[in-house]
Amino acid sequence: MIDSNVQRLAKLDCCAVSDAMDKLQVSGVVSGLPQLSASRRIAGLAVTVKLAAGNAPPGPARHLCTAAIELAGPGHVIVVEQKSGIEAGSWGGILTLGAKLRGVEGVVADGPVRDIDEARGHDFPVFARGCTARTARGRIHETATNVPVMIGDVIVSPGDYVVADGSAVIFIAAAAIGRVLDAAEAIVAREAAMAKALQAGERITQVMGANYEHMLKN
Repeated sequence: MIDSNVQRLAKLDCCAVSDAMDKLQVSGVVSGLPQLSASRRIAGLAVTVKLAAGNAPPGPARHLCTAAIELAGPGHVIVVEQKSGIEAGSWGGILTLGAKLRGVEGVVADGPVRDIDEARGHDFPVFARGCTARTARGRIHETATNVPVMIGDVIVSPGDYVVADGSAVIFIAAAAIGRVLDAAEAIVAREAAMAKALQAGERITQVMGANYEHMLKN
């Protein structure tokens, strides 16, 4: 069963959510992570992965992000920190297929990803800093799964809420989700009323001046 707050969040675009967070003075908006595959909004609870430079320490071999995929499913978004500065894929084609088969909503990677054509072929949403063909092998490794990670300048904890579309990626702490959803839904309702007024023939200067400029004050 998908979390009811995720279901509400999935109906809201990132601009409305960002406006709500401005109104409430809550941080969590990250720009510069464009939608590289698929063309739909995603929303879910974060399952996090932290990557670092170099080879994995001795021990049983485990490919990066596989543990997160096994933890995730419908209503989850995998969130990957790859801030090593090394050009190496923090996500790839077989991972995409594995996540798709488990019903994962998508992946957000603060770092480069590879095999983006495969993600497009699977219609699997990937948001990332950019693309590369360079493998992770010998370059980066996973240090932990489901720990706090840094995406942009936002600390993301496991179980935080994620929404992403063509405008931005947004993270919302579980403690704030109710207030943010209520405020964002109110903003969407007011914008719908503004659009209706325009379609009814009201002047845009009147509609925007009377409503938009005061959107975050009431």
